[in-house]
Amino acid sequence: MISIPLPFVISLLLGILATLIYVRREKKEKAAFIFLTLCTLTTAIVGMRWTFDIAALRFLQPLLASLIPATAWYCFSQAYGTKRIRLVHFIAPFAVMLAALTYPFWRPPIDPILTLLYIGYGIALIKASMNSQTIPQNVSLSEIEKAQKAERIAGLMLLFSAFIDGALAVDFAVYQGEHAVYILMVGHTLLLPVLSLAVVIVSLSIRSSDHDDEALSRNKEETDHENADQKSTTPQPMRENKSGIASQPKEISQTSEPNETEVNNIIRQLDELMISKEVFLDPDLTLDRLARKLIIPARQISNAVNQAYGRNLSQVINEYRIERAKTLLENTKDPITQVYLNSGFQTKSNFNREFARVTQQTPSAYRRANSKLIEHSAA
Repeated sequence: MISIPLPFVISLLLGILATLIYVRREKKEKAAFIFLTLCTLTTAIVGMRWTFDIAALRFLQPLLASLIPATAWYCFSQAYGTKRIRLVHFIAPFAVMLAALTYPFWRPPIDPILTLLYIGYGIALIKASMNSQTIPQNVSLSEIEKAQKAERIAGLMLLFSAFIDGALAVDFAVYQGEHAVYILMVGHTLLLPVLSLAVVIVSLSIRSSDHDDEALSRNKEETDHENADQKSTTPQPMRENKSGIASQPKEISQTSEPNETEVNNIIRQLDELMISKEVFLDPDLTLDRLARKLIIPARQISNAVNQAYGRNLSQVINEYRIERAKTLLENTKDPITQVYLNSGFQTKSNFNREFARVTQQTPSAYRRANSKLIEHSAA
């Protein structure tokens, strides 16, 4: 029976995934396709090097490996609105390339450079995913938690790669590389597939922000006059900051931390947008779209919401959606699935979790309790 080395199997699977991404022809997924192609080539070269020991591959393998962390970082930074990768991210790959080219003349510390590179990017991704003050502005607000988990997993995988490099160094130092093949097998079975999956998840979560929201705004404006009475009674989230709201809009400074007056002004405009346009019903609503509708920097909106409500923007928007869901549960007999879709949620799991957070009840329990109140009032 023909035996195919594991790296080639992983490379084939990653290549198929890259092809599927390419066939979709989505602009937002271009970076994911580049990353998957890079991982496919890297895994194939690892397999060829350990199977055939071709000298030229000793130069290509560390060079491609050095590009993986920066490319992964760029894929995730797109969710935060970054459009181009900065030149500083190419310094380490360039250093690795020079080291690989001059390897016959001296013994440059390529492995330590790669290890530090993976550790640095891994820590950076984990820190970014856990920063409550900064959320991915191009990701649907209902999928931010999923995108941040994917970013965290990607960071852990980069740290795991550094661990694999350390295990290889110990194996060669103590056991003359006796277990190197098995260490590489375990590493490449987990590392690149999981890392690629995390990149694909965040790429699929990114929403385009060119014309979709403009069409939505036009449609909402056409129906605003028909729903004026209902919009005027749209409940608003409870604010922890009880200070008064400025009566007239004021010009908002470009500092990242708005003062109290600016916070109140931002929150008032946000409330007005939620009531008059009901943009919370858009399941693909992102911080970037919201910022362009309010003509306020995205970071300032996020910071103002955190200051005013003590919660992040995703939770506050979901509270508007929950209030709409409560109204539908009280006044219609629509199934739960239709209720959460009509309230701006995309998944039932997210709806149930947020509904329980806001009401301490399940949607079904809330409907049953509310039905009893209606029957009692009617009697």
